[in-house]
Formats: sequence, structure tokens, C-alpha cells
Amino acid sequence: MTDDNALIWKRVSSEQGPDLGLLRVRYDWMRHPSGERTLKRLVLESVDWVNCVALTASGHSVMVEQFRFGVGACTLETPGGMVDAGETPLEAAQRELLEETGYGGGDWRSLGAVEPNPAIHGHLCHHFLATGVERVAMPDPGAGEAIAVQLATLEEIRQAMAEGRLRHVLALSALSRVFDLFN
Repeated sequence: MTDDNALIWKRVSSEQGPDLGLLRVRYDWMRHPSGERTLKRLVLESVDWVNCVALTASGHSVMVEQFRFGVGACTLETPGGMVDAGETPLEAAQRELLEETGYGGGDWRSLGAVEPNPAIHGHLCHHFLATGVERVAMPDPGAGEAIAVQLATLEEIRQAMAEGRLRHVLALSALSRVFDLFN
């Protein structure tokens, strides 16, 4: 094992960059552990995120398909979004599932959290499992969303992975905590 102190960069100063809406830019000047040089580093600040594996009583996973601007294509993924002010991650996951898909209810439990990209992000993405969900309302996506809801079996999820339609790392992370995806 490496001595962690030999790897720690010391923050010399910080400067706020532009507010990009969903993310805020921060620049940190960090001193290399050797003390020899200071480098400017980019940090994208955000509230925590959530996503959930939502299973119906028949065992189908409630999935969403939507256009993603970064890749310029539609992606298949688990429902999720951002934790709003005053919400717990569980409340956010339940709200996002209902808004994006119209599904709700069921039994919920945490699957833990992951760091989406610790090189430039400081927040977490919380994963949840909801079992026994059912359609309780019409989907009500936000103004910046156009979403199609799909129910998928484990085999259909594996097929979507094999075809490259399911590559969202946070969705795969959550799904892999519930299913053996690589059989």
C-alpha cells in the first residue's frame, strides 16, 4: 500500500468560474505532493445525483430512452436525475421515477453511491432499488426532457448492452448491483 500522504495535493487557492446551470465551474490551484510545482485544476461542482433500478411485480426493469446532447444520440438508461434542495436522495429517486416514467410505490432500498467522475466532480450518484413498482400516473418529464418509457427483461438489458444502446455508466453501475449483466 502507498502512503496516502505521499499522494495528497494541497489546495493553494480557488477561483469560481462560470455557472453553467447544471454545473458550476471551479478552478483550484493545487500543489503537487513533491512541493515542486502548482497546477491549475478544473472542478465541476454539482448537487448529488440519483438513479434507480425499478422493477415491476413481473420483474421487468423500468427504463427510459432519451436524447443525450453530449453523445448526440438517444440512450437507454435507468430513471434518475438531480437531488433538489431540501430533498433526501431517496426522495429525489422516488420523484424522478414518478416524473420520468409514471411509476411509483413499491419497496425501496439504497444500493450505495458512486463517484461519477472523481477526476473533475466532487458529488455522488446514489443508486436505489425499487421492487414492486406500478404505473400510478402519466409521466411528467421536465421542460428539457423528452422521454420514452420501456419495460425490459434482463435478457433485453443484456441485448441492449451488446448492441451499444445501453452504455450509460451510471445506469450500468446501478443495474450491476442488482443483476449479473455479463453472463
